[in-house]
Order: sequence, then structure tokens, then C-alpha cells
Amino acid sequence: MSDTAPNISAAQVENAQPVIRQLDDAAINRIAAGEVVERPASAVKELVENAIDAGARRIEIAIADGGKTLIRVTDDGCGITPDQLPLALSRHATSKIDGSDLLNIHSFGFRGEALPSLGAVGRLTITSRAAGAEAAQIAVAGGAMEAVKPAALNRGTIVELRDLFFATPARLKFMRTDRAETQAINDVVKRLAMAEPFIGFTLRDVSGGGEGRVTFRADPESGDLFDALHGRLARILGAEFADNALKIDAERDGFMLTGYAALPTYSRGSAVAQFLFVNGRPVKDKLLVGALRGAYFDFLSRDRHPAAALFIECDPHLVDVNVHPAKSEVRFRDPGLVRGLIVSALRNALSGAGHRASTTVADATLNALRPEGMGAAPTGPRVYQMDRPSPSALRTSYQGQAPEAFNHTQPYATPPSGFADLAGSYSARVEEVVEPTATPDAPPLEALPLGAARAQVHENYIVAQTETGMVIVDQHAAHERLVYEKLKHQMAENGVAAQALLIPEIVELSEGDCARILEVAEDLERLGLGLEPFGGGAIAVRETPAILGEVNARQLVLDILDELADMGDSQTLQARIEAILSRVACHGSIRSGRRMRAEEMNALLREMEATPHSGQCNHGRPTYVELKLSDIERLFGRT
Repeated sequence: MSDTAPNISAAQVENAQPVIRQLDDAAINRIAAGEVVERPASAVKELVENAIDAGARRIEIAIADGGKTLIRVTDDGCGITPDQLPLALSRHATSKIDGSDLLNIHSFGFRGEALPSLGAVGRLTITSRAAGAEAAQIAVAGGAMEAVKPAALNRGTIVELRDLFFATPARLKFMRTDRAETQAINDVVKRLAMAEPFIGFTLRDVSGGGEGRVTFRADPESGDLFDALHGRLARILGAEFADNALKIDAERDGFMLTGYAALPTYSRGSAVAQFLFVNGRPVKDKLLVGALRGAYFDFLSRDRHPAAALFIECDPHLVDVNVHPAKSEVRFRDPGLVRGLIVSALRNALSGAGHRASTTVADATLNALRPEGMGAAPTGPRVYQMDRPSPSALRTSYQGQAPEAFNHTQPYATPPSGFADLAGSYSARVEEVVEPTATPDAPPLEALPLGAARAQVHENYIVAQTETGMVIVDQHAAHERLVYEKLKHQMAENGVAAQALLIPEIVELSEGDCARILEVAEDLERLGLGLEPFGGGAIAVRETPAILGEVNARQLVLDILDELADMGDSQTLQARIEAILSRVACHGSIRSGRRMRAEEMNALLREMEATPHSGQCNHGRPTYVELKLSDIERLFGRT
């Protein structure tokens, strides 16, 4: 040792040794609260889930100042007996499980941490009455529990949390504005309301005192599960989603998938309309989100996102919900099975929708056609609108307009100057279509979903007449989708042709990445990408999809690995192949500006009716717009 080094005594060394201490219950609860209660919305989630577990049929939530100063949850559930109230505020005390099997969980809560955590960081009061028992109340503030005392309550439980995080002021600095916290609480309540359509929910903002205002209300739904869920989704996500959603009902190897998924033409600019549930629990899981994206990736461009509310039910032993304290993440025993179920069920539903497109397309068209000022409902009667004549008056009028009713001895008036030029210009842009003669047994073309072609406008848009209105078809976009579906069908039947590399390309990877990509090597081989292990962490790329031409094999492998690491599955290769097919379909379809005969237009309409996904082009845009006769009449003020 150097002469200049300080002399350290044995006592000093002993004092420098860290000492292990047992934390007191108050500190333990505050630490647990940091995991369970991140913000006021987290507290609302825990309390509402407790009310659902208690068998409540109606739940009312009242908040003030974004939940920072008050959160009150009132339910009509089973209640808590007076002798059980102190135990309810003890850590890891719960009525949901007995601790013998942490996988057999049928309730929202099971950790026994929510109430003691909330009592450790706020002022918590529980008033409850169980059947056959007297009402009682217990309070805890900053971890200090008071004695149980009598209270007045008819039934159920009222949990009131005031001054959240008063015991941990540092956490208050991380709270967002009252408006942002209120919006987060709204989102939490709406997700739970989707999961329980037979329970009524009311959210009230009582900031400033008084009764406050109701910000969300959903009454209990009736009927079977799908009817109740459809009504609840219409209430929360809007009537447009309900009108454009497809029913999902599939089952595979113990997993059941139900819910509703919207048509591709009803898409969103972000993933805000994606709601996923596992055994009734709202979750945010990368596997499920990736499966939803994979089911739609062939129908939407990358900047559009599908809208869906999907519910997975399975034996609790097949999924682990005890992954995170917030219980928003899950882990499946067989993730590939769940992903395959979601993708196949959604694709079958989309195929079953046929040529159907979103009704919002027609709404947007009508809004664009409606003159300025007609967007809102009229405040008074339309004085310029004549009364609609009776059927007998209409028949008399039509008879008067028949050709034989005219006096042909009278000469026709000379048309005004310029009329002939105007008529010639119009006929140059609109081609009249004469409907082909139908066989006696065949139904009239107007009775078919896309009707009978009547005209071609600007050599790109087909105007067809239906029994209830009219249809405008983008001939290029529609035929592009038809050709694309044919190419995909041929690829599925014949496989993807592979092109053998003269010299295999060796890609150096880590051992983990090498194992990960070799797990999906069989799937990649079906898409024309041949991989083999090359020792250590290297792989040899021996074949690439012929349709892609010359490709950077190393970069393609790395892109696939990135997607596998991020989403647990990769659509990169298939997306590239289908992008090529889409371009081929685009160049091989009917071009804009080509005049079509009546038979061609009607044949295109019939093929659209028979081809799945023909309601949208390869990028998710609609291929046709349908306008109901009532909507057209409303544009002209005839209603």
C-alpha cells in the first residue's frame, strides 16, 4: 500500500457495509401504489373492476378535477360485511383466489393490492352493506387506518378516494392537465363498458360541486351476447362503426373469438379504434395488435389502421395474466394458435362481405354534393317545396307526358342559339347505355346488388341504376382489385416460384436471431425464400422469390428479423410479393379513359358482385359509391 493512502480502520469498513432493512407497511404500500396506480385513470380502473367482480349491475363513477381530488365509485354489488372491511385494506388479501392456482383466474382482480395501495397514497373511505348485514364504513389516509363504524346504505358499496397522491407529492408533479386525466378516465370506463354490455355505466364530472354533468352513460343492453355487444359498441364507438362492422364468431382448439371488425373502407388514421380483450379483460398486447394488422395488411395502406373490438375467451390455464401489475399484458401458452385464429377469422369475415363497402363513403359523397348551408337540418318548413302529388295524380301526369298525348301537328320550337353545341359537349362526356335484353327467367339487372349500367361518365366512372338508388363505380380501381384477387388465387394454388441463386448469400447473424428466423424458415420457403443454417450464427440464402427480381437478400432477412422481434410475426416478404402483384394488376386492368360497351360494364358489375373484397381497391379506397334514392331526393329538397 502507498504511504500516501489513508489509513481505514476496521470500524470504518464495518460502517461502510450496506445494511439490509425491513421496510414498514406504509413504504411497501407506497411502492406498490407506484406500480398499480400510475394516474387517476388507473385508480378508476381498479375500483370499477372490483365493482364488476362484486356482481354489480349498475356502476356510477364520479370524478372531480380529473380524478385528482375525488374519485367515487358506487355499485349495487354483493357488498362487504363489517368484519371483512379491515381485511379488505390489507395487502394481498382478496376474495378472488385462494392462492393454490395462480393461473385459474376468472375475475378482473386477484392480487389484493389495489385498495391498500390507494389507501397508502390518498384518503380512502369504503362504505358497504352486504345482504343480511348492517352497513359499515372504514377510512384510511396515508396508510393510517381508522376503526370500523356504522353507516347508512341500502345495498352495495361506495368507495371514495380523495386527494390522490397527497402522501406522495412528487407523483403529483407528473400528473397531466385535468382535461387530459379526465379523457384517460373516459377511455378506461369505455373499455370496461365494452367488456360488460349487460352492466350499466355512468361517468359524472362533479368538478366545482353539485350534481355535475354526465360525460358518459351506457345503460344495460338486452338480448343475446352479439345483440348486446352490437348495441354497446354503437353507443361507444358510434352508429357508423356499428353499421360498417362485420360479426366475428370463430373457435379453434379451445380459443373462441367473438366481436366486430369494420370494413377496410371504414379505416382510421391511427390505432385509436382497436379494442382487444382476453377473458373479458382489456389488454394491450403486441401479439394481438400484430395479428389484427396482419389480417388487414392486404386491404389497407400502411398509413391506415383497421377498427375492431375483438374478444378472446379461453381456459384461464391457456393464458397468463399475471405478467404485469397493471394486468394489461398477457402471455399465451400457444401464441401462434391465437394469431392464426384472429387472422383466419377476420379474413373469412372480410371475404364473406363480398363487394360491400362502408356506408361512410356514401355519406361523404352526399356531404360533398350538398350545397353550402344544407349541412344542418332546416329550422323551419321549406316554403319552396311543393307537396308531393298523390299516386293517382302522378299517373294522370305521366299519361299527359306520353308521346301519343302530344299534338304532333304543332311544330317544335326552334332551340335557342348555342343549345346544339351544349348538347354535343354533353354527349361527348356521357355515353348512354342500352341495357342488354335479359332472358325471361333471369331477374332484372336493377334487382342485383350493383344494378344495371346506364352510362359511362368521363370514360372512367360507370353509373348504374339499382332498385333503391344508383351506384357510381371507378372502373379502373374496381378492375384492378378483380385482377389482383385472381393473381393471389393463382399464387395460392401454384405457390411462389423461387429463383435459385448461383452463389448462395451468407448472412451473419447472432445466434438468437439465427434461431428466430430458422423457426419460420418453412413459412418463408412457401413464399419463395429458401434459408439454411450455415454454422454458428450464419444462414445461407439459396433461393429468393422470382417475382421480386434482383433483391438484397441480406437486407430482406434483416427486415424480416426486425418485424419478428417487434411483432412476433413477419409479413414483410408476403407484403413485398403482393405489392408486386398489385402493380401487375394495376397495369393489367382497364385503364381510365377507355370507353366500355354496355356488355363490358355489366360484366364488370357482375364480377364485382362475385369477388370478395371488391368493395375497395388494393389501398383500401372504395371502388364504388352507392346513393339511395331517398338521399338523392333529399339533395334536391324533395323530402
